[in-house]
Amino acid sequence: MQIYLPIAELPVSILTILAMGAAVGFLSGMFGIGGGFLMTPLLIFLGIPPAVAVGTQATQIVASSVTGALAHLARNSIDFKMGGVLLGGGILGSLSGIYLFKMLSNIGQIDLAISVVYVLFLSVIGAMMMIESVQAIRAARGGATPRRRSGHHSWIHGLPLKMRFRRSKLYISVIPPVLIGYFVGTLSAIMGVGGGFILIPAMIYILRMPTNVVIGTSFFQIVFVAALTGVMHAVENQAVDIVLAFLLVIGGVVGAQYGVRVAERMPAEQLRALLAALLLLIGLRLGYELVSPPEDPYSITEVQVVK
Repeated sequence: MQIYLPIAELPVSILTILAMGAAVGFLSGMFGIGGGFLMTPLLIFLGIPPAVAVGTQATQIVASSVTGALAHLARNSIDFKMGGVLLGGGILGSLSGIYLFKMLSNIGQIDLAISVVYVLFLSVIGAMMMIESVQAIRAARGGATPRRRSGHHSWIHGLPLKMRFRRSKLYISVIPPVLIGYFVGTLSAIMGVGGGFILIPAMIYILRMPTNVVIGTSFFQIVFVAALTGVMHAVENQAVDIVLAFLLVIGGVVGAQYGVRVAERMPAEQLRALLAALLLLIGLRLGYELVSPPEDPYSITEVQVVK
């Protein structure tokens, strides 16, 4: 059954969009991410214009992240104080990213910019996470416990404006969380992602937060940053397709609940390895799309001549 998308200006299968939303929602709940790093490329592969895919995906991220955040709230696994600091930086970054997105759209380079940024970030972060995950899995199989210098922050401890985060058992400067939030917010606006694939590794390896509060805190920050990003894309860039967003939300809400349940039964090392593999595969596919010749190298456009 087909439905026409008014902003994307093309017909799509309703079942296909619902299935994509459910699959990405499932992975979102399992990995604690917004799912945009998966959904945006999938929408592009389906033929949705990159700008519309980015703007619309923000609304789906909100729905899947809300369900995930509620599930973690029930388990008391959210550090609201740390989430608030990350959110402050994320809001500023989101506003900056929307401005940059609009500027690139005006010069006709937004589609290329989105693809290049995705390839770079997914490949680099995926490779780093895969190496770390493989080392952790090998150590666990060998009976050794991976050495994580919990509580040791070196350069972070030397920064001013320290704050105590009791839920995470940290006493660190607010500067690193604000900068991380700003960076993630900027990427959220440009790439149509919640930023969890960057936020979660940053909270674990830079801020040294306990793993049991990382995913819930990530969901909390993503909900508000993605909501702001979606509204700004709709107002400033007219890049949000409501029909497409509605179908994605329905599938995403259902899938996220099952993803959270599966995550509870899997070791953290295996979850990180699976996430790393997904990042690498999508990065490679997008990279191939950039360098492969198009099926139709020519396009015809109408030019109006003013007499």
